[in-house]
Formats: sequence, structure tokens, C-alpha cells
Amino acid sequence: MLKLINAGLGRTGTTSLQAALERLGLGPCFHMFDVVDDDRRLAQWERVVCDGERPDWAALYDGYASAVDGPSTVYYQQIAEALPEAKVILTVRDAEGWYKSTYDTLYQFALRTKEHPPEPGSRQARLFRVVDALVWEGLFGGRFEDKDHAIEVYHRHTEDVVRALGADNVLVFDVRQGWEPLCAFLGVEVPEEEFPRANNSESMRRRIAQAAAGPVSAG
Repeated sequence: MLKLINAGLGRTGTTSLQAALERLGLGPCFHMFDVVDDDRRLAQWERVVCDGERPDWAALYDGYASAVDGPSTVYYQQIAEALPEAKVILTVRDAEGWYKSTYDTLYQFALRTKEHPPEPGSRQARLFRVVDALVWEGLFGGRFEDKDHAIEVYHRHTEDVVRALGADNVLVFDVRQGWEPLCAFLGVEVPEEEFPRANNSESMRRRIAQAAAGPVSAG
């Protein structure tokens, strides 16, 4: 059963949070790369994102104790309503740094895919259709290149999460804060090792390049 949802957008430390949650016993932790790497899950999310299917959220996340990154960042409210016992974390970072990181990594993949469309019906095409509907056309309304608009959407998303779920129910968390606020929120002891730092821009570019070169593309 899903015990925790992260409503923070991609490039706000979601992969670091994933590693931290699994270290604290809240694993497996679902990440967008689970959709990237699993054809069955891709098909499930195609039905939700592209076809408008209303899923059984508990069944959709069956086998996971927590979820970070997309698609939970977009569907956080529906998931929280369906699984009211799940705690909610909202990862954040400075908006300028978030925009640059997203533009330099994930959005470059989107641009390359639009310039060189994959074969219709291929996994790359299907995955891009999901990500485009979920993020670029969905969340950002096709205007991510407009920096001011994208940052406005970023701030509005943060405000909407807190407003929708209540400030007392959400941990607004910058991964640079480390273990203490996260462990206090979860009611667990602070580990002795350093907080994980994963998936900086360079490693994300490598991950995207590896995926794009293979049978699956990153989102």
C-alpha cells in the first residue's frame, strides 16, 4: 500500500528523495523511470494520461510503498483522496535553478523528439505522448520555453499542493535540508550516513542519452 506521495515537480531532488525513502524503509519507491523502463506500466499510464481512464490508484501503485516524480506530481490530489492515509511531501528548490535544470535536461529531450519523431507506435513515441500530455502540453500548456510562464506554473503548483491538502498535512522539503526534517515528518530515526545526492543535471543527461539510444526513451 502506498504510504507516501511526493507532489514535487521533476528536477526538485526527486531521485535523491527516492533513495532517501528507500533507505528509511519506504521502498520500493515509484519513479517516472519505472514507466520508462516497464512496458506494462507504460500501457497503464497511457490509459490514464492519454485516454482519461479513472484508475484504481491503490492497484496502480501496487507493490510500492512510496511514489516520487511524475506522474504522482500531477495526480497528487486524486491519489491523496483515494489513499488518505498516505503522507505527502512537496520537494522544492529555487525556481531559477529548477527551470535551468529542467530546460537543460528533460526539455532538451522533448525538443529532440519533436525534431526527430520516433516511429509511430514505438515505445519511444508512446512514452513521449504520455510525457507530453502530462507535462509539456498538460502542466505547462505548451509554453515551457516561456521562462516566466514556466516559473509561474512552478510557483502555482507549489501553492496549489499546500492549499489543496492543507499546510499541516504537507512537508515542504528542500533536499539540501538533509535527513532531519524528513525523518521528523516520518517519525523515524536519522541515519548516520549522509543524505543521498542523486541525479544532478549531468547524470540526468547521461540517463536520457542511454535511454534514447536504446529501446526506451526517458521522460
